[in-house]
Amino acid sequence: MATQIDTAERQIVVVKEARIRPMMGNQVLESLPLAGIPYSMVDPYILVHEATVRITPEQANQDTIHPHRGFDNIWYAISGSSSTGHSTGSGGTMERAKLEEGSLLKVRTGRGVLHAEGLGKDELAEGKIGTEMRGLLFWVNLARKDKNVQPTAQVVQRAQLPVRQESDASIRTLVGEGSPVTLGTPGVILDVDLTEGGAVTIPVDSSFNGFVYLLEGEARFGANRSRASRSHIGVLGPGRDLAVADAQPRTRFILMAGKPYSETPIFNGPYVD
Repeated sequence: MATQIDTAERQIVVVKEARIRPMMGNQVLESLPLAGIPYSMVDPYILVHEATVRITPEQANQDTIHPHRGFDNIWYAISGSSSTGHSTGSGGTMERAKLEEGSLLKVRTGRGVLHAEGLGKDELAEGKIGTEMRGLLFWVNLARKDKNVQPTAQVVQRAQLPVRQESDASIRTLVGEGSPVTLGTPGVILDVDLTEGGAVTIPVDSSFNGFVYLLEGEARFGANRSRASRSHIGVLGPGRDLAVADAQPRTRFILMAGKPYSETPIFNGPYVD
């Protein structure tokens, strides 16, 4: 007998494992961009990196300054803490930002900004040698009409991000209703934690592209109950709700969704024009 699929629920149309990419002395899990996932499927999301940064004198003192422009750069501290710099001060001067566990930094790179001055420099000064910060970095595109805006930076503490309980999941809203963080297009970024395992159904605007990225554990996603586990990205097909079932204990994932710009960005290393 054929399986009936509820078209109100989104299917998972692609599941891929993040690739490992060496970057600035760290091993980075890169789930976007990824072969087999064209940008049109995940528009407006450009890049997703996960890494654990160990605070050492070598790490904190290396020159990691690099330029960006044309997108929102969001750095989320999954665990631990670290610090960084960005040239969003008066006249383009460097400012420091401290990220504690559960907080995030959003830099709207706009027409151009320098980023990542002294990664972990403040922790080094505080004597926190050997501590680690596990972080997730997102690049989210800006509309072509907005790419020349003034760069800005915003640090949002954990307590400022709303948390709700839905079925078996605790859901922290990084971007979306109740969060002070907005993108250049309507969207949501949710940190979904199923500590005891179980199931949850999460509404997703039908006009949004979307995907999940697994931080821990394993679960079945979508109307077709596609299985994904640690470091997998699962891209959502058309529909409304995202159903999550048979989650193992301590399953945790990030749901990212947004209204696509339907513009073709021009990728040039750290620049997105």
